Amino acid sequence: MSITPQPGIMDIALYVGGQSRLEGHADPLKLSSNENPYGPSPRAMAALERSAAVLHRYPSTDHAELRGAIAEIHGLDPERIICGVGSDEVLQFLAQCYAGPGDEVIHTEHGFAMYPILARAAGATPVEVRERDRVVDVDAILAACTDRTRLIYLTNPGNPTGTMIPLSEVERLAQAIPEQVILVLDGAYVEFTEDYDGGASLVESRENVVMTRTFSKIHGLGGLRIGWGYGPRAIIDVLNRVRQPFNLSNSQLAAAEAAIRDTEFTAHCQNENARLRVWLREELVALGIACDESHANYVLARFADEAEAACCDAALREAGILVRRVGGYGFPEGLRITVGDEAGCARVVEAIGRFKGAA
Repeated sequence: MSITPQPGIMDIALYVGGQSRLEGHADPLKLSSNENPYGPSPRAMAALERSAAVLHRYPSTDHAELRGAIAEIHGLDPERIICGVGSDEVLQFLAQCYAGPGDEVIHTEHGFAMYPILARAAGATPVEVRERDRVVDVDAILAACTDRTRLIYLTNPGNPTGTMIPLSEVERLAQAIPEQVILVLDGAYVEFTEDYDGGASLVESRENVVMTRTFSKIHGLGGLRIGWGYGPRAIIDVLNRVRQPFNLSNSQLAAAEAAIRDTEFTAHCQNENARLRVWLREELVALGIACDESHANYVLARFADEAEAACCDAALREAGILVRRVGGYGFPEGLRITVGDEAGCARVVEAIGRFKGAA
C-alpha cells in the first residue's frame, strides 16, 4: 500500500510571495509585499527587545493581555477575539473547523491566493466567483451559493485591486446567504480605509460573520506573524479547540500589544499612506497607466498588455525597484506597487516615467 496524502492536497499550487532579493542590487527598494515603509512602532521594537529576557518561559495560552489591548483600542469584546500566527492561521482554523469533503468554499477571482489553498487543505472544493470591473459583485456571490457552501472568504479592500465595497453591500451579503454559511471578512488592509470598521458592527449583530485582521501591514510586524479574528462566541469557542495552546510566543505577544497601543504611530502611518497613495495614483494616470482608486497601501497599475507590464517590471528592476507581478491574480497586464515613503514613491514614478518616455 503506497503512502498518499489526503484528497485535494496535491491539487494545491504553492503560494508565491513578493520577491525580496534582486541580483546586482544589495539593497533594492522593496515594494512587492505591501509592507509598512516606516517599519514597526518604536514601542513595539522596545517591547520585543525586553522580551528577550523571558525567552525561556512559555507564553500564555489565552493571549489575554493582547486580546484586552485589541478590545480596548477597537471597542470590542475580548472574549470574542482569537489570536493567530498571522490572520492566515485564523482563516485556516475556519476552513479546518467548518469545511470538509463535499463542502464548497467561495472566494472571488481576485481574492487572496490562500483561500483556495485553505479550502483544498480541508478537503473542500474552492468555488471562484467573478468580480465586476475589479470590484466584488455581491449578486454573483449569492448566485454561487448552494446547499454545499460553508464559507465565503471576502477580501475588503481587495488585494491586489485596492477596490472595496461599502458596508451596506457587505450587510446585504451577510443577510442573504444561506443559514449554514459563514461570511469571513478578511480585513488585512482595513486600517488604510476611511469610515469602515472591517465588519465589526456586523459581527456584533449577526451569528454568521467573522472578521480577521493582521499586525503585518499597518503595524509593520510582518516578520513576526501575528493576526487576530473577531466573531460570535460560539464560533470563537470552536476555533480555540483547534488552536495550539502556545501558537504565539512571548515576543510576538509583547510586540503586538505595544504596537496596537501606539495609536499615534498608527495614525502617522495612515495619514502618510493616504497622502502618498493619492499622489502615486495621480502620477501613474498622468503617465497614461490605468489605475483604480485604492483603499489600501498599494495601487494596481494596469498596462496596455502583458508585454508592456513585463517590460516595465524589467525597467524597475534595472533601477533597483521590486514590485509585484500579479498574473496569478488574474492581471497579467498588472503591476501591484506598494505605497512607500515619499522618496520611494518619487523613485517609482521617475523610473516608470523614464520607461514610458523610452517606450
